[in-house]
Amino acid sequence: MTAPLCGVMFQHMTPNTIPNEENIQPLEASPNQAPEEQNRASKELSILYNISNAMRTTLELNHILYIILTGVTSHAGLGFNRAVLFLLNKKERALEAQMAIGPDSGEHADKIWKYIKAVNPALEDLIATDKLSAEAMRSSKMYQSLQGFKIPLNPNDRTLLSTVYYNGGPLHVEREMISQYAHDPLLKVFPTKELVIMPLKAKDHVNGLIIADNLYTQKPITDEDLKIFTMLANQAGLAIENSRLYEMVVHKSHTDSLTGLWNHGFFQHTLNLEIQKAKENKYPLSLLIMDIDNFKKLNDAYGHQNGDVVLTELAYILKESARENDSICRYGGEEFSVILPQMSKDQASVVAERMREKIAHHDFSKFPDFSNLSVTVSLGLASFPEDAENKEDLIAKADKAMYIAKFGGKNRTYVCGPEEA
Repeated sequence: MTAPLCGVMFQHMTPNTIPNEENIQPLEASPNQAPEEQNRASKELSILYNISNAMRTTLELNHILYIILTGVTSHAGLGFNRAVLFLLNKKERALEAQMAIGPDSGEHADKIWKYIKAVNPALEDLIATDKLSAEAMRSSKMYQSLQGFKIPLNPNDRTLLSTVYYNGGPLHVEREMISQYAHDPLLKVFPTKELVIMPLKAKDHVNGLIIADNLYTQKPITDEDLKIFTMLANQAGLAIENSRLYEMVVHKSHTDSLTGLWNHGFFQHTLNLEIQKAKENKYPLSLLIMDIDNFKKLNDAYGHQNGDVVLTELAYILKESARENDSICRYGGEEFSVILPQMSKDQASVVAERMREKIAHHDFSKFPDFSNLSVTVSLGLASFPEDAENKEDLIAKADKAMYIAKFGGKNRTYVCGPEEA
């Protein structure tokens, strides 16, 4: 028989309790309040005020998550040794690990604490200078052990994380209880002797969880720790929700409404960023530009509505043929582009041919009007830095290569060579 989940449960605080510039009032000494209580209350308000201010400076989700976890782990914040943030994946009905902060070992922890003692950075300095960059976190052993880790949300199969999600309140699993959950999926990747799991909420719906512990200091987690953690979580849940709403708006503004691919504005912006990354990291980048052969004749023969079907089907084929970090865009009209980071010209040529062949052999027979339809594309390929040193030249070379393929007989890939460079 599975032991019941035990620990300290706390009432969820409403958004009205979230401090901000308008409702944080200076603390006044009470005749019955001890000086240490006044100091603690002042510190708590200072932490919440600083984190709240920091979260207002950005709507970018990863930055929001970093600010939250820095507030949980920083010596100037809540001071936990380690913290992991999970977000709700609505599509898969699962909780998914997104970001983690914490030392890899006791020795690593000692180095961090020695640095903190020597420098004593304020919370806003830690957040502003981004001491733990996304790259540094991705290289940590803790992050790597949690990367891709998901907990399915099944009401009939309660784990530590799913229990907190469904109950909607914090859970403190104390030392004397932790052994009862040795087989829980979370503790298999996040071994610890005591932990707290805090839900993040927006409009009374859980949109994420934070797991925190003191593995290295072995400092007991107190009711006072949990009280301020709950207040921070209230702010965090709302900040995450606002960030996600913002990203939805941004995504929509950068998406082609017909095909669901990125639009031309996104293409220009992203290609510029990817070229900068390629320069800094000294890796290649390839660009494909393709055009549907005889698309005007297709529209004239079958109508624009059926032409739209061809565009959406072709977009699907491209998405199925590309990697997750490739950017597939509707360049304009019947033209498409694919940005291929960290891919050489030879590798990109193989990808281009695979896409071309899939399109040429795609069956449109489920649409009666297309029973005799054959759709092909002409592709042009150019690479950075081999063929061009900037965005404009790279687009021009790939575009020229595409026209050479089109005027050379269509349904082919032309790779930019020395004569075009």
